[in-house]
Amino acid sequence: MRYLLAIALLFALTNLHSQSLKDKLKQKKDSIEKAAKDKANAIITPTVPPALTNEEVIKGLKEALTIGTNSSSSVASKLDGYYKNPKIFIPWPEEAIDMKTRLTKLGMQKKITEFETSLNRAAEEAAKNAAPIFIDAITNMSLTDGFAILKGADTAATNYLRKTTYAPLKDKFKPVVIEAINKVKVTSYWKPLVTKYNKLPGVKKQNPDLEEYVTIKAINGLMLLIAEEEIKIRKDPMARVTDLLKKVFGK
Repeated sequence: MRYLLAIALLFALTNLHSQSLKDKLKQKKDSIEKAAKDKANAIITPTVPPALTNEEVIKGLKEALTIGTNSSSSVASKLDGYYKNPKIFIPWPEEAIDMKTRLTKLGMQKKITEFETSLNRAAEEAAKNAAPIFIDAITNMSLTDGFAILKGADTAATNYLRKTTYAPLKDKFKPVVIEAINKVKVTSYWKPLVTKYNKLPGVKKQNPDLEEYVTIKAINGLMLLIAEEEIKIRKDPMARVTDLLKKVFGK
């Protein structure tokens, strides 16, 4: 009888030890599987970036325009920056196109080309001093809903700049253009052409406002280049050269 009890007790102890070992192995297995799952989740689940604020978006848009302005004015102010760029080339004044046609027939093409060149040289000269004026307009630009512009067209920020600051921007930029016109002597190229034309019988006397014309064309050219820079920043991560631009346009 005692022998049977001893065997039963030994059997019970063996089963208990075996169950305990199984439990420990299961716990170990569960622990390993959980650790592996946690590690996989850590790799797969991306870190959620902090949400953008409207203030950050506004600063980012203005920074993009500022960088675009610096780059554009640098490009436009070089020799042939306007003259050899068909996108921003300043042509003969549209209102005096009949004058150009008649003078061409009179064999004055060389003088016409010299005059058109002088218009573009004036714009290139003015572009050297454009950046501070444009950046001041950008800095003081009233912008309340940054997200609307950020989510808008590829040139939405430039379009907004043009819409809200064009008149005061032109007023500040025009004296710079006038100085440039005088420096490259645009009038000296224009005067013999208009004098010759106005002496022709039956023609309407021509005297377009060259200062206004070059100012508008120069601004429009710079705006176009700024818009191209904005597109780059929106589409090309390499063009986002600051942390703020990466945060705002990297979304």
